[in-house]
Amino acid sequence: MRTPYFIDTTLRDGEQSPGVVFSLNEKIRIAALLNATGVPEIEIGTPAMGESEINDMRTICAMRFGFKTLSWCRATKNDIRAAAKAGTNGVHISFPVSSILMNAMGKDRDWVFGQLQELIEFAYPMFEYVTIGAQDASRADIGLLKDFVCATSAFGASRVRLADTVGRLNPMSTFELVSKIREVEKELPIEFHAHNDLGMATANTLAAYMARAECLSTTVNGLGERAGNAPMEEVAMALELSHETPSLLNTQKFNEICSYVASISNRPTSQSKPITGGLVLSHESGIHTSCLMKDRSTYQLIPANKVGRKEEDFLIGKHSGKSTIIHFLTEANLPAGEETCNILLELVKSKAELLKRSITKDELFELYTGLYSTKSLEIVNNKY
Repeated sequence: MRTPYFIDTTLRDGEQSPGVVFSLNEKIRIAALLNATGVPEIEIGTPAMGESEINDMRTICAMRFGFKTLSWCRATKNDIRAAAKAGTNGVHISFPVSSILMNAMGKDRDWVFGQLQELIEFAYPMFEYVTIGAQDASRADIGLLKDFVCATSAFGASRVRLADTVGRLNPMSTFELVSKIREVEKELPIEFHAHNDLGMATANTLAAYMARAECLSTTVNGLGERAGNAPMEEVAMALELSHETPSLLNTQKFNEICSYVASISNRPTSQSKPITGGLVLSHESGIHTSCLMKDRSTYQLIPANKVGRKEEDFLIGKHSGKSTIIHFLTEANLPAGEETCNILLELVKSKAELLKRSITKDELFELYTGLYSTKSLEIVNNKY
């Protein structure tokens, strides 16, 4: 079985999100949490941004974490020299490969292939390994892209990155693209870098892995430009639970690192975000909760402790059933007779409809306390 190899780019592509800025202490904390999660390699910055960025990168490198460190560079010698000052293990050199990007940058095929060999040879004395990026690979001519990847291998690069730079791929076209590259390049490690503009970054990254791209570029929470990148936590759990492939990451650290990055990036996590959203392990439906009380796996794929969380108590609301009412009354050592529960359930539904939300346990107990008041009976009677 091929081992998925995660390359985290939260500190590079993640921080490129509009309005996101990490302090050095925050970068160190992210790096420490990624290290505890077991990520084997992280892209820690763009040295061409200047001395402050280089100093931050050098500080992280000097801390000797367990992961490899990577600098992101444009295809210029000055960028590579700046990366050498940052002290990373490796350097990533990104080339435009689509006609739309080459035209916008004033480059052509001859320039790309000429610089490819020259810059790989230039970089190697300064770094342990050199990786090459095919920027906008998803919109490149397939013939050019195949030639680019084969040349990358022939010139001695350690890995090639296929970037879906504007997020146009779907799982089927991702699988097809990676498969076509694998037809002409059997050995060179392929990295896939997805963007989430159409909401398919996680699925595309899984599809790329299934097509034999073993290196997966991700960020915490999917943080990144525009709609972001493939979220590390989603890709890892998709591998494990949808493809039955161990991610080799410590998934129990996911809740901690995702919460931290959400906080310092000022990008609150959606309540319904897969894996780490506040309500994705919560249940209200009576049909579901009656089964969940017997076996949590009946209507919940992910055990909470698998991703560093605690199992959520059931929500009480419009879709609750009698079993939920009985559960909370029994838990509070309150009598839970048949008639009491039937009436209380109707009161719960009425209150939830009025408030347009689930109700709290305290609100449930208030309804229970006032169960036989004139007002409560009136609500029940109006229901029929």
